Amino acid sequence: MKQLNAEIIGVGTELLLGQIANTNAQWLSEQLAKYGINVFYHTVVGDNLNRVKQSFSIAEERADVIIVTGGLGPTEDDMTREAFQAISQMELEIHEPTMEKIKAYYANQHRQMTPNNKKQARVFKECQVLDNRAGMAPGMIVSHRNRKWIFLPGVPSEMKHLVNYQVFPYLKKLMGNQDIIKSTVLKFTGIGESQLEHEIADLIRTQTNPTIAPLAQHNGVVIRITAKEETEEKASVLIQDVKSKILKRVGDYFYGVDQETMEAQIITQLFKQNKTVAAAESLTGGMFTDKLISVEGASAVCPGGIISYDADVKQQLLGVPEEIVKEYGTVSRECALSMAEKVLSKMNTSIGLGFTGVAGPGELEGKPAGTGYVALRTSDGYEQVESFLFSGSRNTVRRRATLKGLEILFKYLKAQN
Repeated sequence: MKQLNAEIIGVGTELLLGQIANTNAQWLSEQLAKYGINVFYHTVVGDNLNRVKQSFSIAEERADVIIVTGGLGPTEDDMTREAFQAISQMELEIHEPTMEKIKAYYANQHRQMTPNNKKQARVFKECQVLDNRAGMAPGMIVSHRNRKWIFLPGVPSEMKHLVNYQVFPYLKKLMGNQDIIKSTVLKFTGIGESQLEHEIADLIRTQTNPTIAPLAQHNGVVIRITAKEETEEKASVLIQDVKSKILKRVGDYFYGVDQETMEAQIITQLFKQNKTVAAAESLTGGMFTDKLISVEGASAVCPGGIISYDADVKQQLLGVPEEIVKEYGTVSRECALSMAEKVLSKMNTSIGLGFTGVAGPGELEGKPAGTGYVALRTSDGYEQVESFLFSGSRNTVRRRATLKGLEILFKYLKAQN
């Protein structure tokens, strides 16, 4: 049983400039972990021949498998082949099946093929060619100095196609019988990272297999459980056991696993309970409703909302009483609750939410930036208001207020089960 260590190299100045995110490396690391392949380094290098050569030389000294994405295109700044040729002295040749495919593409498009497109058909003589059915440039697997080099296009859809159908079968055969690594992410809301870690401190302290890692994310906090076993089924059993222990401690804050979102869970619960919801948004400016309606089928349980940013809109369109605005101000518990009540009535829903506050950067009505209120009102008379004081930029405050509204609504629906 062979343990492989990998390095992923992304080639492209656009990655360094931040014009695009290096999602290829993230996806590859996640997939390689499932096969028990360690990824110890991510490298990003610009379109400079000397620097690409240098990054290749460094990777060759510390990894068994080097996966390179990008730099296989037709233009002068695509230098992946040239850099590897410089350190390996391997000869390049035209891969005729690829060349024919490129010619056929231009013929079908009734366009003249430029000479530089021949560059995409060049492969190393000693390589295993990976047929790129999703694009032009083929991938390559090359053996050099007891290292496996895997060259892939930078376009994510092309890269993933080659990896799923050709690279992983190759790596699996290369490794033989190998333990797999399986991870599950548990998602929580309404609890901070430090408090969550405190509640399960003994489980973290005594962890072996699976491992437990609390992490903070934009949409709350998560716990990643990772198990290593001979089969996915055995790893799943280990993960389920640890998951059960964790949820016994902090299950009240749990809302989903892996790719599940709180908004999707909310929509599911609204359908299940035959309820509908609408929101009146001042502080969040429509962010809350946007989150809900991003879920497929949401229109059946979320008929709409009202963005009532200005005080006059709150009174004239939404119907918040003038006396509430005069006595308590628009940034108040009373205004938030009135907004929730009025939107519930106007939209004829089971549940109404009201968002009001100060996004910033300056204060409003004597309240500092970050002050906010979220109110929930139901058609049977239940009401709840929560206040907060968030730090951060204007949009950070709006985003966090949106998450607070989702949390309040999710917990209310969860309590109704």
